[in-house]
Amino acid sequence: MTGIDDLPVRDELRGQSPYGAPQLDVPVRLNTNENPYPLPEALIDRITERVREAARTLNRYPDRDAVELRTALARYLTRTAGHPVGAANVWAANGSNEVIQQLLQTFGGPGRTAIGFEPSYSMHALIARGTGTGWISGPRNEDFTIDVAAAERSIAGNRPDVVFITSPNNPTGTAVDTETVLALYEAAQAAGPAMVVVDEAYGEFSHAPSLLPLIEGRPHLVLSRTMSKAFGAAGLRLGYLAADPAVVDAVQLVRLPYHLSSVTQATALAALEHTDTLLRYVEQLKDERDRLVSELRSIGYDVTQSDANFIQFGRFQDASAAWRAILDRGVLIRNNGVPGWLRVSVGTPAENDAFLEAARTLHKEITA
Repeated sequence: MTGIDDLPVRDELRGQSPYGAPQLDVPVRLNTNENPYPLPEALIDRITERVREAARTLNRYPDRDAVELRTALARYLTRTAGHPVGAANVWAANGSNEVIQQLLQTFGGPGRTAIGFEPSYSMHALIARGTGTGWISGPRNEDFTIDVAAAERSIAGNRPDVVFITSPNNPTGTAVDTETVLALYEAAQAAGPAMVVVDEAYGEFSHAPSLLPLIEGRPHLVLSRTMSKAFGAAGLRLGYLAADPAVVDAVQLVRLPYHLSSVTQATALAALEHTDTLLRYVEQLKDERDRLVSELRSIGYDVTQSDANFIQFGRFQDASAAWRAILDRGVLIRNNGVPGWLRVSVGTPAENDAFLEAARTLHKEITA
């Protein structure tokens, strides 16, 4: 039987594994950072109406520039992130992963490099590899914050073409402060100039304000967002960026024709009409996140301070065994490969209670 190794696959892809988390049928699944609350019925009805309208013209290509959607996203960012932007500043794609892919197709590629500070979102490195962009793993401190001085040295020495900053960071949950972003931006411009991509996929869950205002006067700075998390729309696959209009013009050089379907655009527009309701769910999840942090610490775990809808906790001598012990109690969480640590997504109160009970039992066993 033919296998991957028998095909003329690019050398940098050989031996690699596709991205993904285990999908197991267990009572409580807290291993993927989804919003656990289903969409409200009023929004489902509005999606149905908008999709019905879009269906009448499915014989035609969708608006390839998604102008109405980009205008609505700009209004949302202006209102919630504290900085005025217009449609010319915003670009949308099929999930923030496609946004990142388009950015690397535009500013990375063969002969160019990107740097990220790991552990961080593993798709940055995977998409870099897929676009032929060299990948550099940058340093972090013991507490998972970015080591600014070491990062500046790494940028100066490696002269990357793209710099990734993830805030809040996945899988650690740590936010990045404004001063750090500005320091790394200046280092990237001195060494490059390079594009700096701030991945704010979990921005709505953060205690800190959005970093969006930093794009003003910084044409090499890009902010990436998604509707998968705060909007409870992981199945929609809608991501977007905010940047100088020149960046939006540049990524259109590599975007596929009519890349956002009419149905996707209609669904996203319906969701944006219900922003207030959806953001109330975010507040509930933030309260539950803070409760989980407090409870895990009271049990005796080390917990990384979280600004996201997930929590990194430990420390375990054998994280894989700890993951399996919690799974055996009907709760699926994530083993991200960070030595000694596991990650749990914030669920409903009942799901979180089930996880905490499993975590208490495990802690008693490993400390007995």
